[in-house]
Amino acid sequence: MLRRSMLHAMSGFAALAALPPAFGQNVRRRLTFSWPTNAGPLHPHLYSPNQMYAQSMLYEPLVRYVEGGKILPALATAWEMEEDGRAWRFTLRPGVRFTDGTPFDAAAAVANVNAVLGNRARHAWLELVNQIDGAEAIDPGTVRLRLKGPYYPALLELALPRPLRFVSPAALRPDGSIAAPVGTGPWVLAETAHGQHDRFRRNEQYWGEKPVLEEVLVRVLGDSNARALALESGEIDLTYGTDQLDADTFRRFAADPRFTTAISPPIGTRMLALNSARFPTDELAVREAIAQGIDRAALVRHILLDTEPAAETLFARNFPYTDLGLRAPAFDRAAATARLDAAGWRLPAGGRVRSKGGKELALDLCFIGADALQKAIGEAVQGDLARIGIAVRLVGEDASTYYGRQRSGEFGMIFGDSWGAPYDPHAFMSSMRAPSHADYQAQRGLPMKSEIDRRIGAVLSITEEARRAEEYRWLLTTLHEQAVYFPVSFFTNKVVHRPALGRVPFGDMRTDIPFDRIGRG
Repeated sequence: MLRRSMLHAMSGFAALAALPPAFGQNVRRRLTFSWPTNAGPLHPHLYSPNQMYAQSMLYEPLVRYVEGGKILPALATAWEMEEDGRAWRFTLRPGVRFTDGTPFDAAAAVANVNAVLGNRARHAWLELVNQIDGAEAIDPGTVRLRLKGPYYPALLELALPRPLRFVSPAALRPDGSIAAPVGTGPWVLAETAHGQHDRFRRNEQYWGEKPVLEEVLVRVLGDSNARALALESGEIDLTYGTDQLDADTFRRFAADPRFTTAISPPIGTRMLALNSARFPTDELAVREAIAQGIDRAALVRHILLDTEPAAETLFARNFPYTDLGLRAPAFDRAAATARLDAAGWRLPAGGRVRSKGGKELALDLCFIGADALQKAIGEAVQGDLARIGIAVRLVGEDASTYYGRQRSGEFGMIFGDSWGAPYDPHAFMSSMRAPSHADYQAQRGLPMKSEIDRRIGAVLSITEEARRAEEYRWLLTTLHEQAVYFPVSFFTNKVVHRPALGRVPFGDMRTDIPFDRIGRG
């Protein structure tokens, strides 16, 4: 983690002693944050408009994920694999209650799992939901999860912010809806004002270490400029996230001695997918020339302003099974040009675009038109590839049309992000088998696509660690060598706050904001 230390900043809330007493008391009591939208109805099993950071404040999983793929206890204190991976037995944490006073026990856990399974089609994107055969209460403190077959990422997917988290059975209706957002987590939702704010209060009966803060007020601020102004004026205390501030604004705060800034380790990958089933990127030599012809370092330096590290691989090395020593080809315009020459792509005298067999070397780069960052990266890529004789047409469209292209494969290159921890690599790669995903469409023309899909399916059921690692090595090396992705950078979470707030840690998942740990030593 990169952190710029303030010269006279003191750790924790000791710094508050230097502030006026009223201000210090206010910071102890309430932190003001901002988010583009309201938190939503906060159903733990459902998706938009529910905001994941807020779902994680109220609802807890059986187990939790920490960076690097390690699994630690949460609502379960112990677990064991049974029947060669076809079942998992969990020992539940004793004495835990929902904020309405209802005990968290095996019956409550089973009721929540059954509610998710009752809406199985809605959750089909998550392979664990497809694999669960059922749940049973062995006794009040033990629950057993039966699977259709071995599925090694079961614990990883139980740690996700949704859908397998737990609401009070007293609030869970027969149709799967909830009467109120009642969890076991360190926070409770106290108030929602539509378009204005959400107010969270500390759960005073929380089973674990209680937050230092008593209250988190989340103001609704729709754009990064408004967020930056609110931070400068003191209307909010903290910004946190991947894109809550643009890179230039973050750099400005990093140079301002009134603020502390920090950048997390990599939490996912920003990339371009190249369509192996569509002319002209159906040719490996063209994809390899693109990989050599784009100046990745310049994109990171001039557009991302060094707020994200350059990415040479599909996943960062701090994810499970991904530290394989793979390297991207170095930016080399002369080598890219020679590669295209050798493949028969000729640049006519006085011309700017190569051609072969009467067809020009031209392709579409699709992006969301309202996304200024994608547009800026796209323009830089367009300029780089023009210098080696590849014409790039920038196609900026509304989000619905853009996602339609991802599903249909109507693109030459298209922007994409990996899903981050704990989805990477297993869940992101599992989705590569679905025709509705851009990754499937991008890989569809590869001669070994069927083998890639078969091996992805196989690796998910391998319970032997060494065999699993070898399968991932083959998969990630093959995709790397086929140049079907151009990784741009590893995106990061970024935090800005005043030093008096003390230590602001990063969550282990992209979507988690650890308000409960702010102010601790």
